[in-house]
Amino acid sequence: MKWSLQEIKNFYRKPLTFEQNVDASGVMEKDPEIRSVDPVHVEGHADVTQQKATFYLNIKGKMVLPCANTLVDVEFPFSVKTTEIFIFDPNYTEYEDEESLHKVEGHYVDLLPVIEEHILLEKPLKITAADVTDSPAPKEGKGWKRVTDEDMKNRIDPRLEGLAKFFDEDKK
Repeated sequence: MKWSLQEIKNFYRKPLTFEQNVDASGVMEKDPEIRSVDPVHVEGHADVTQQKATFYLNIKGKMVLPCANTLVDVEFPFSVKTTEIFIFDPNYTEYEDEESLHKVEGHYVDLLPVIEEHILLEKPLKITAADVTDSPAPKEGKGWKRVTDEDMKNRIDPRLEGLAKFFDEDKK
């Protein structure tokens, strides 16, 4: 969802409407807790003036997050309605809402970073699966492994392995 300034200025006082599925998988790099994101459906329109373009967006999609209790995959649907303003002229001073205001850098208006930002803002702090009987929790993941009590009893602390060898040498 990227337009050049020239393309956008062609819609001065004309309706600019759009409806598109967008690949927003970049959010998984920004937040590794998000396991996957389906293509996001974005629809909306824009009002273009000489100084700015105001985009009215409706963003819908699904992301997969880990369950807070069992780490099982949980689908989380989201829907966001937002208004984003892109300023063409850096000297333009009539700012309505600083949070949704973006200065155009370069010669393109790119909505993808804005869409990804809103997806990250929609991610809940924690989510739990409704029914976890179908799929048990994973046994290991990135940087961790589940250990049972039996494993802990049979395991020798790696810091003390050298000490055990010392006592074996004394017996000989």
